[in-house]
Amino acid sequence: MHVLGISCYYHDSGAALIRDGRLIAAAEEERFNRRKHYSAFPNLAVEYCLREAGITIKDVDYICFYEKPLVKFSRILETILTRWPRTYWNWVKSMPIWLMTKLHIGRTIQRELDTDKDIHFCTHHLSHAASAFLVSPYKESAIITADGVGEWATTAWGVGCGTNIDLQKEISFPHSVGLLFSAITSYLGFRVNDAEWKVMGLAPYGQPTYLDKFREVVDLRTDGSFRLNMKYFTHTHSTSRMFNRRWEELFGRRMRTKETEIDQFHKDIAHSGQKMVEEIMVTMATHVRKTTQMENLCLAGGVGLNCVANWRILQESGFKNIFIQPAAGDSGAALGAAFYLYNTVLKNRRNFEMRHAYWGPSFDDDCIRKALELSGLSFTYHDREETLLEQTAEAIDSGKVIAWYQGRLEFGPRALGNRSLVADARDPKMKDIINAKVKFREAFRPFAPSVLREHAHIYFEMPEGMDAPFMLLVPNVRPEKRAEVPAITHEDGTGRVQTVTEEDNGRYYRLIKAFYDCTGTPLVINTSFNVRGEPIVLSPEDAIHTFMNTGIDWLVMGNFVVSEKPDAVDYEAGMKRSIELEASSLMK
Repeated sequence: MHVLGISCYYHDSGAALIRDGRLIAAAEEERFNRRKHYSAFPNLAVEYCLREAGITIKDVDYICFYEKPLVKFSRILETILTRWPRTYWNWVKSMPIWLMTKLHIGRTIQRELDTDKDIHFCTHHLSHAASAFLVSPYKESAIITADGVGEWATTAWGVGCGTNIDLQKEISFPHSVGLLFSAITSYLGFRVNDAEWKVMGLAPYGQPTYLDKFREVVDLRTDGSFRLNMKYFTHTHSTSRMFNRRWEELFGRRMRTKETEIDQFHKDIAHSGQKMVEEIMVTMATHVRKTTQMENLCLAGGVGLNCVANWRILQESGFKNIFIQPAAGDSGAALGAAFYLYNTVLKNRRNFEMRHAYWGPSFDDDCIRKALELSGLSFTYHDREETLLEQTAEAIDSGKVIAWYQGRLEFGPRALGNRSLVADARDPKMKDIINAKVKFREAFRPFAPSVLREHAHIYFEMPEGMDAPFMLLVPNVRPEKRAEVPAITHEDGTGRVQTVTEEDNGRYYRLIKAFYDCTGTPLVINTSFNVRGEPIVLSPEDAIHTFMNTGIDWLVMGNFVVSEKPDAVDYEAGMKRSIELEASSLMK
């Protein structure tokens, strides 16, 4: 049995395909069309999933969409009419899209997929809940979902047992921890639904100076429920701005405009706002733990990507274990919709656990060789993995920034060892080098460590043998180790850790092991293989383009190593030839 899950028409559209209860493929549309946070129908992602499974749409038994559009439309319509005429422009902007496309999503999906199969629908937060619980290692678990907004719900909690999910409590729009964080992001001059990581990265440089003012903005109760003080917000009648003049008067400054200087005020706002979000999530999780008496927690929704809050939940709420799948945001809801239909609706037993994120396309040596030859790059082919790993580890040790391109693409916003930039965490200058020469982004942005799991507890304040495979937890770097690995130790002494095993991470584990054998340090810097404003690379052509236009030193693709760059003229000619053939060779 094949079930296709789809999420789209808000942000980060994606698709996931399962066969007999096991995930076959999952990917975001942005990776294919190179338009970051793409929200329209994920045609290319669906095509990839079907191709990976070796089937056509005719072989798909069920198609499930990640939310219920009629319920969502009722919320939007009610919100617009309640606040008329302030919502006039919102009406003008949104109604044509709804009336022509979103209100008839079932027919739209059938048209896009060229099928007459029935389209099934799952509520937004049930899709999120299913995306975590039904692929988790737990037979039973408490569940918390939190994001901007689905249909009406913005936050929900409940329990999962076997294949059943029971969401017992909800917080409804306009009260939303996700939209609160969006307002903070916007106020700091960053792009909403794109740069929330910047707020988390900036927060450790600040102080909780404005936490009391945030408590005026949010009424947080002891059971973790909360209400936003709506006199400070505009998201009920505007999609262009999240807060109003009263918000600016409360905090004493106008919003920061894009690319202007970040000063101590902005750092303190980031710190205080992040602490407020952490308070909400920890208080809620503590209440859910006491109410459900469960030891395991599954967390999903965009707020589930707030790795600092996740670590505090694990440390302070009373839960012994936590699971967050790597695509916790809306793209991962496609995964949840598929599993919800297969396991919960159709009552099929669970037989899959998500242990890694490698569910996207891969390219064999023939594809890589063709792309390299067309580009004009000089390369070396290694038929012995041991030699490839030893030379790459030595290059990292010598200060090189390595573009590491292997196997299947990751699902979710984090590169986890298959489309990664890898460098030496011992070099105190490496963070600034990568930010300036490769990522072209703000100097305050931290980099994460990938560490051999058997050594993680030695370098981080976490239990021995603990899994953190998706870079969604932020323990402290042990004080005695901070001088050894300064490039991954953030301003507050933490590190957004990824634990790596040979079973789940294969060649990436063996690379770090080779670096450990060479240096005695069992971890490296891992950041995504892309530049600012672009999605993570998908194809060999994407990888070559990014390599050539940045300060990356080595490109390691499959068994091929590129350690030198040709002159710009040769490269441009080669890339022109490569781009002409890319459309036809992309997935062969």
